[in-house]
Order: sequence, then structure tokens, then C-alpha cells
Amino acid sequence: MNFKKQTPSKPEPKTPSFHAYVVSEVKGEGQKGYWTKIGAFFAHEDGDGGTLVLEAVPLTGRIVLRAPKADA
Repeated sequence: MNFKKQTPSKPEPKTPSFHAYVVSEVKGEGQKGYWTKIGAFFAHEDGDGGTLVLEAVPLTGRIVLRAPKADA
């Protein structure tokens, strides 16, 4: 008998549902904040939530989730 070890194939990586940004406020009237991409949100297949993967430390400001654009 041949008991060759089977290695499961990795599933294709999912495309994120949203990109995560931290928005740092700028002091001064009429100025926009700085948006820095810090991670991504991956929706669960059952539609009842997802996983937020963050890739930045420290986090200051507010976190915003945005749907990715086709060119990103």
C-alpha cells in the first residue's frame, strides 16, 4: 500500500470587502484629514460578519472602512 501524505491545497485569497483607513484630523479650518490605509475587512461567507485585519501600530484617529475601487 502506498500511504503518500496528502497536503491540502490553499484556497484562493479572498478579495477584501472593504479597505480600512485611519483618518488623522488636521488642525485648521477647511483642511482635510490624512487618510492612511491600515488594513482590510474580509466578509464571512455566511454574511453575518467578517474579519478585520489591521497592519498598523499605533492607531490614532478614527477608523474608516471603504469598499475597494476596481483600480486599487
